[in-house]
Amino acid sequence: MKALIHSLAAAALVFLAGVQPATAQTSEEFTSLKQQIETLKQGQAAIQKELEAIRSILERATGQAREQPFQPTDITVAEAPFLGAADAPVTLVEFTDYQCPFCRRHTASVMPQLVKDYVETGKLRYVMREFPIASLHPEAVKGAEAALCAKDQGKYWEMHDLLFAEQRKMSVADLRAHGEALGLDMAAFNACLDEDKYAAAVKASIEEGARAGVRGTPSFFVGLSASDTPGKIKATKFVRGAQPLQVFQQTIEELLQQGS
Repeated sequence: MKALIHSLAAAALVFLAGVQPATAQTSEEFTSLKQQIETLKQGQAAIQKELEAIRSILERATGQAREQPFQPTDITVAEAPFLGAADAPVTLVEFTDYQCPFCRRHTASVMPQLVKDYVETGKLRYVMREFPIASLHPEAVKGAEAALCAKDQGKYWEMHDLLFAEQRKMSVADLRAHGEALGLDMAAFNACLDEDKYAAAVKASIEEGARAGVRGTPSFFVGLSASDTPGKIKATKFVRGAQPLQVFQQTIEELLQQGS
């Protein structure tokens, strides 16, 4: 952008240099020349403004806008499905989208090791929150509702795993087939889906995640489980995206030392 402005300025100098001294002697001609220069300046300002607007749009579109530093924040965990002991010293909250390929990768490659090393040893409570991004994955919204409907029958995690295994199959008909495959009470499951029982809960989860800084999935908030606010944790660490296992190990270990 600066290069373009400089080029325009250079063009102005060339323009001025091309004006013969004899042709700018009269008052009328001098006034005309000043007006042309002023018009050129205004044009430069307009172009600069437009370029700033374009840059802002591109930054938002590519996710390169400057992020504000993460500030510790309360995250709701009450009634959310979780793995591990409720009194585990550290809690990790994942915001997920069932049609997100990066969420699937995390679920397949990193989550099992976290469960083995930290959940099963009583060190970590792993909480799941819904964050379907409808603009990218319209069917994921109903998928999130289906997972919560399955939770009513004690099979949230089974539905969670099946949805990620069958990411391309998330129409309502597909969700009903998933329910049958899991052996759910289909009358109750279908009613849950048809009545949009968890639509408001999914919307509230998306809104809370967005307020806390979620801009894409998966996103993770991690903090000590003990909290002064019932049903919430004070998240002091934030992990954005499907990061390597080592990133989560370091984050969890730091909090375990802090809480010991």
